[in-house]
Amino acid sequence: MAILLGASLSGQLVAALVGALVGLYIVRTLTTYAKLRSFRGPSWTAISNWPHSMAMLSGHCHEWYAQVSKKYGPIARVAPRVLITSSPEVWVHVNNKPGYKRSDWYYNATRIEYRRDNVFSQTDNVKHEKRRKQMAPGYSGRENLNLEASVDERLQDLLHLIRSKYVSSDHRIVPMDLAQKVQYFTLDVISSVGLGKTFGMLKSDRDVDDYISSSEDGLAIGNTALALGFSWIAQAPLVGKFIAPSPDKTNGFGRMMAACFRAVDERAATPSDKRSDMLASFMRHGLAGDELRSEALEQIIAGSDTTAGAIRATLLHLMTNARVYRRLQSEVDDAVRRGLAPRSNEEEGLISAAQARQLPYLQAVIREAMRIWPPVTNIFSRDVPAGGDTVTVDGESVFLPGGVCIGYSAYAMHRSEKIYGKDADAFRPERWLEAEGDELAVMTRTNDLNFGYGKFQCLGKPVAQIELGKTIFELLRNFDLALLNPTRPWDARNYLGIFAISDMWVQVTQRAPVQIDQAQ
Repeated sequence: MAILLGASLSGQLVAALVGALVGLYIVRTLTTYAKLRSFRGPSWTAISNWPHSMAMLSGHCHEWYAQVSKKYGPIARVAPRVLITSSPEVWVHVNNKPGYKRSDWYYNATRIEYRRDNVFSQTDNVKHEKRRKQMAPGYSGRENLNLEASVDERLQDLLHLIRSKYVSSDHRIVPMDLAQKVQYFTLDVISSVGLGKTFGMLKSDRDVDDYISSSEDGLAIGNTALALGFSWIAQAPLVGKFIAPSPDKTNGFGRMMAACFRAVDERAATPSDKRSDMLASFMRHGLAGDELRSEALEQIIAGSDTTAGAIRATLLHLMTNARVYRRLQSEVDDAVRRGLAPRSNEEEGLISAAQARQLPYLQAVIREAMRIWPPVTNIFSRDVPAGGDTVTVDGESVFLPGGVCIGYSAYAMHRSEKIYGKDADAFRPERWLEAEGDELAVMTRTNDLNFGYGKFQCLGKPVAQIELGKTIFELLRNFDLALLNPTRPWDARNYLGIFAISDMWVQVTQRAPVQIDQAQ
């Protein structure tokens, strides 16, 4: 009898506990719903994360965010406590006003190492600002005097690789995966300017130590974990150590971590090394040990994937638009004839970053490509201050309650008809040459948000801009590029807002040198 009574009481306690948890969940759901009841969004997003999760798992969440913004307005709901905005004014406000901070739910999931933050994943504003100040001189070039020269060396490697192995002719097509070669280039650049030692991918024409495949595996795993809501496990006490990436593992980011850490440790062990690069700058400004390793790793992963994405997107949109291709190639040839660029990159060197910036159509093409295909499309979620905040949208005040977060839809913002005109979905670089005054200023400010804003602006912006201008110019000066499969030009998957792009097969033909009038 006592046993039956005890079992009955235990059952009642379990039932009461389950009932209490269910009740707590319902109360929490209703409270969260009430906070954002004035914001519209797709079905179930008011009470469930599942629609957002499915979008992330699809590999095309940037398109879903854009559809949500187009249907539900400049501030819309995508999850129970997550808003997105397509308004550049709102996004600038959020990134500029004190009190907003990076959201743990997203940025903790972007950690590469167990319970260790880098400048991108750090959500504490004070710590983030301190780390930025330590790293900014190295990225800017002020303490990396060989920055552009290092880019030139790697670009010459890329041009040589194409000339020696992948030039097609009327009699023979030699397929080349442009996505792969561009990533070899950006990885060799960032390892050269960041670590002082190139990975050597272009010279060996292979994915050395499986850097690229391990990085894509790591991004895919992180994306799946975040979408399904279990990314926190990799950061959990005790068990997280066995799940999070580490240099001892051969899967995910493991191999890249091991190679990067070896390079960092070699430099740190030789204080007499007088090289002037990013790593040297980081060390001069107080980074050492695990902090130095973490930042070196983050710059390689973020600095190569994003810049590679921008170069690939620019080339894809050029190859699929003959009018733009011809006009840009004409500007390139004219610059060579007029002495606005070196007349032979093999004898006189490559176009300088300063010269590339003076070519209006080249710059318009780059801006337009980054507009139509933003290289980074995660929502960069920010927590609204505890007391809430009021923002202005289309002249009206909108209150954002505390306890929620807001991110941005890159795809929607950079294809806004209000900002870029009725043909905003089309690739048309001329819009940057036609606009003037306030119209051009608004377009430019919005386009610049590709690199972030204020204290959250991308540190690698100067390096990326150097690579973009020089690479597009020199490829179009030396070669003609054509897609092998126009119906499927590439395979692009969105992992945590970064595009993993592969199978971008092209045929490359050598161009004759530009004819120079000897009288000039």
